[in-house]
Amino acid sequence: MGLSSDKTSRSDKSVLITGARAPVALHAARLFHQDGWRVIMADTPRHPVSAASTCCGSYYQLPSPRYALADYADAMDTLLVAEECSLVVPTCEEIFYLARIWQERNFTAELFAPDLPLLEEVHNKDRFIKLCKHLDLPTPETRLLQSRADLDTTLDQCTSLVYKPAWSRFADRVLIQPKAGQLSTIIPSPQEPWVAQHYLEGEEICAYGVARNGHLLALGLYHSSWRAGKGAGIYFDSIRDQASLEFVQQFVAKTAWTGQISFDLMRLRDGSILPLECNPRTVSGLHLFRRNNPLLTRDTGTLLEPDMPKPQMIKLAMWIYALPAAIKSGKTADFFRSLNKAEDVMSWPYDPLSKSRQLKSFVEILTLAARKGITPQQASTRDIEWNGNWCD
Repeated sequence: MGLSSDKTSRSDKSVLITGARAPVALHAARLFHQDGWRVIMADTPRHPVSAASTCCGSYYQLPSPRYALADYADAMDTLLVAEECSLVVPTCEEIFYLARIWQERNFTAELFAPDLPLLEEVHNKDRFIKLCKHLDLPTPETRLLQSRADLDTTLDQCTSLVYKPAWSRFADRVLIQPKAGQLSTIIPSPQEPWVAQHYLEGEEICAYGVARNGHLLALGLYHSSWRAGKGAGIYFDSIRDQASLEFVQQFVAKTAWTGQISFDLMRLRDGSILPLECNPRTVSGLHLFRRNNPLLTRDTGTLLEPDMPKPQMIKLAMWIYALPAAIKSGKTADFFRSLNKAEDVMSWPYDPLSKSRQLKSFVEILTLAARKGITPQQASTRDIEWNGNWCD
C-alpha cells in the first residue's frame, strides 16, 4: 500500500474518497475540501489525477479489489484506522467490493452506499428493469438472453432492438438496431448474460441523484452531447424535466435508497419517461454542482439542484475523443461552438492542475491498455469493475 505525503493540516472531519482516477472523484474532493473536510483518496493506479490536487491530504495506492479482494480489505482496514475517516464515498465500481467488505467486517466509518444486494440488483440491466416493474414503474420491453437459443428468438425483430451485456459500462459492446448477421459476436450464457431492449425513439436524459433513507436530496439532470466513443459522456449540459424528477423520486423512495444513484432515461415524444439502465455510483452529473456539495446535503425539505449555469466538460477528453469524432461526422463547427460555451471541470480557482499531470494519468491507462491488448476505456476500469461474480 503506497502513501503520498500529507498536504493539509488535520481536521476533525476526515473523508475517504475512492476511485481517485475519475474526474468526479477529484470534483468530490474539491467539494469536501471547501467545506472544511480533510480529504483522503485511494485507488490502484500510481498516478491518478486526483492525487496531484491540493485538496488531497493523502493518497493511498491499494491492491486491486477485483483480483486481490482480501489484500484490498486489509489495506482499507489499515487506512481507515490511520486516517480516522468517518465517511467513505465510493465513486466507481469499487463500490461493490467496498459494500461486500462492509458486510463482512465491523468498520465504524459510514460507507455512503446501499447494501450489497440492492447494489447488485440495480447494476444488472435485466434485474433493474424487473425491479422497476415490481415497483410499478414504467419500463421498456426487455428480454434476458442466457443462451444462443434465447438470442435466436430475437432475430426477426433485431433491427428494432438494442443488445447489451447485463454487466457493462461505457456502452461497451452495445449493438443498436443491428442486422441479424451482426449478432454472431454475441455469445450469451448464464455467467455472461445479455439483454435485448426495445429501441426507443426520443431524447436521452442522464440523471444523477443523492438520497438518504429514501429521500431524494439532490438531483442533476443533463444531456451529454459529446462522448468518449459510444458511452462515457465528456460534455454535460444541465436541464430540467419534471417527469425525470418524478421517476427518480419514486425509485429512491420505493427502494429506501441511501447513497448516490444515476440513471440513463429516455424521454418519449409524449413527454413520458422510461428507464434504460441504472448506475449506483457517482457519475458526471456531480460536475454540475460546484458551490454546494450534494454529498453533504441533509433533508431540509428543499431539493438541491445544479448551481453551474454553463455546460461543463472534460476539456482534454474533448480534444482526444470528441474532435476526431466531429471531424469524421462533419460537425467540426459544432465541436468548437460547444468548446467555447463550456467550462472545464478540471479547472478550479484555488486548485490548479497542470495539463502534464492529466496526461501522465492518461498515459498510465494507455500503457496498461497496450500491455493487456484492450481498449483505453476497458483499461480504465479493468481492476475495479464488477461483472456479477467474485474473483476470490
